[in-house]
Amino acid sequence: MLMRSLTMCYNSIIMQYSCSATVCVSDGTIIKVYSEDGAGNVVEVPADMRARDVCQFLVYRSHCLDDNSWSLVEHHPLLGLERCLEDHELVVQVQASMPSDSKFLFRKNYDKYEFFRNPLNFFPEQMVAWCQESNGSIPHSQLLQNFLNSSSCPEVHGFLYLKASGRKSWKRLSMFLRRSGLYYSTKGSSKEPRHLQLLSDLEDSSVFTVTTGRKLHNAPTDYTFCIKPSKVRSECKELRMLCAEDEQSRTCWMTAFRLLKYGILLDQNYKSPQQRMSPVPHFSTPVRSVSENSLVAMDFSGRTGRVIENPLEAVSAAVEEGQTWRKRGQRMKALGSPSPLQPSSLSSVIHRTQLWFRGRIRREESHKMIMQQGQVDGLFLLRECQSNPKAFVLTLCHHQKIRHFQILPCEEEGQMSFSLDDGSTKFTDLIHLVEFYQLNRGVLPCKLKHPCTVVAL
Repeated sequence: MLMRSLTMCYNSIIMQYSCSATVCVSDGTIIKVYSEDGAGNVVEVPADMRARDVCQFLVYRSHCLDDNSWSLVEHHPLLGLERCLEDHELVVQVQASMPSDSKFLFRKNYDKYEFFRNPLNFFPEQMVAWCQESNGSIPHSQLLQNFLNSSSCPEVHGFLYLKASGRKSWKRLSMFLRRSGLYYSTKGSSKEPRHLQLLSDLEDSSVFTVTTGRKLHNAPTDYTFCIKPSKVRSECKELRMLCAEDEQSRTCWMTAFRLLKYGILLDQNYKSPQQRMSPVPHFSTPVRSVSENSLVAMDFSGRTGRVIENPLEAVSAAVEEGQTWRKRGQRMKALGSPSPLQPSSLSSVIHRTQLWFRGRIRREESHKMIMQQGQVDGLFLLRECQSNPKAFVLTLCHHQKIRHFQILPCEEEGQMSFSLDDGSTKFTDLIHLVEFYQLNRGVLPCKLKHPCTVVAL
């Protein structure tokens, strides 16, 4: 029954997007979407096709996992601006407001709705007005409801650098973000109406990340963002260039801008994938990624497998299995047979087939990829080490900070393995290492959760 339901669900998705493609041919608008490797894909979309629909169509065409974290990105290379389209936005309307040099990108964005799951990580107490009034005791659900409820009056405040129009100089000002718009104070930190000057409204503007803030705009920090009026195509003088002190502050301002502008629409976008799966009775819980659903400790000693729910039993089973493999390798070595723990041509390159392996990229490039796909806890990739040709590096995001852990090769009794904790925990290949740290935090600040993925269109 379960397989039949899954097959029916899969076939309905195929029919839906096959029909969409057929409709597009007759009265659609041509758009070109690029993947992060530079490859492009031409798609014809009808006027009422949303960004979420285009993403799901590209997911189906590219045969990749639809975990509701794919996004369509509006990219302006000459201005150094980009933003992820909201799922409900009409793609044809957005393209009509874009200059000819701009383009759409198709990429992961893990933090698109992360603020629904961990709101306190996005809104520091000192930056949100009601948090100070309630001494930080406001419940998570109420925190977001104050943003989503149009009758409430939340306020985000703090200091931002504002770029002077037509100049490269920046001025540090006290800013206030409200439903009516973004204001700055003309007198210190005063929020009296006579001292507040409207900088930008929310209804007819969009917030963008600035990818080249220091290079193009001489920004004082790396945490630059921009408020761009929807009617403006490429005029720099109409852009409101802003710069925060750190990544957490920038994330707070940009997330609050989205919530105050779109309100309940974001909540509907977040919940709609769960509602879409509700007709199938076997999917009563929200769909999660493969790593979260499949990576559990299992016991196959009986006639049927079972999930090991007791953590102590799971650790004991892992130790026992490791000892069994070590003994098996020693026996095979004594008989002259190649040990499964010894490196082979397959085990030395099999990690190259994994989505999380990025090859020989520089440290700066790994930072860029993590930042582009959303700085959420557990976002990671593996790359070759530049200083040691035999080693690898794990790049991991935790608390909006990117850290690097060196994975070194170890040799013991003629057997090669890999370790990132100075040999305390060893693995025969990088795939085993990643799978272990997806289940166990170990020496890392958090578990590996989201692979930094690049899909070719």
